[in-house]
Amino acid sequence: MRSYAIGDIHGQLVRLEAAHALIAADRARVGDNAAPVVHLGDYVDRGPNCRGVLEHLVQGLAAGAPWILLRGNHDRFMQYFLRPGCPPEPARPDLDWLLPSVGGRETLTSYGVETGMHPDRAALHAAAVRAVPDSHKALLDSLLPFHRRGEVFFCHAGIRPGVPLEDQVEDDLIWIRGEFLDDPRDHGVLVVHGHTPVDRVTHYGNRVDLDTGAGYGGPVSAVVIEGREVFLLTPEGRVPVTPRAGR
Repeated sequence: MRSYAIGDIHGQLVRLEAAHALIAADRARVGDNAAPVVHLGDYVDRGPNCRGVLEHLVQGLAAGAPWILLRGNHDRFMQYFLRPGCPPEPARPDLDWLLPSVGGRETLTSYGVETGMHPDRAALHAAAVRAVPDSHKALLDSLLPFHRRGEVFFCHAGIRPGVPLEDQVEDDLIWIRGEFLDDPRDHGVLVVHGHTPVDRVTHYGNRVDLDTGAGYGGPVSAVVIEGREVFLLTPEGRVPVTPRAGR
């Protein structure tokens, strides 16, 4: 059973297009046009073309691409900001989407909304609602919390160890770190996730991290997974991603 997956994107449209090109080349080599491409979320914030990324995804789905789009925490920040009253992100009400560390201002700028040109938050919210196309809002609302395919469980951040997969909650699936990252046990599936940046796609035995830091200028990484075997896609072809020693 073959699946493709793409890690965190953060407004890096050119790098996302390059990742899709690597997948297209691998499809051609193996003769498989049907295997799904699972996108692990965090399409927006920090990067230069968040609007372009969402439009690329909208257009691809409309054209019938076999894409599965998961929700990341940054996507939910945007989703909630666009709702009436722009409520805070439920799991992190202490964080404002517009903080420099979060990256919402870059997202709004990509839609032509100058965040410093509005007298108050209500006016900025109204401008954002006008600027973001309905198709982009609908995309944000349609994102999935996880996807399971065979022996692989895809989610943005990880799972709560010890909790059955069917009982996982979205707050954990898009936000969890330490409790999941530090747990070496076998989860019954290979968990493929992003959210926590690493220098390169890394296999820890029970999980694989695909977030290679696009939100901080790093690449957008794409892999192909067959059973539990993982291969990084490069211009030169597949490179095996083997479990780190000691995990």
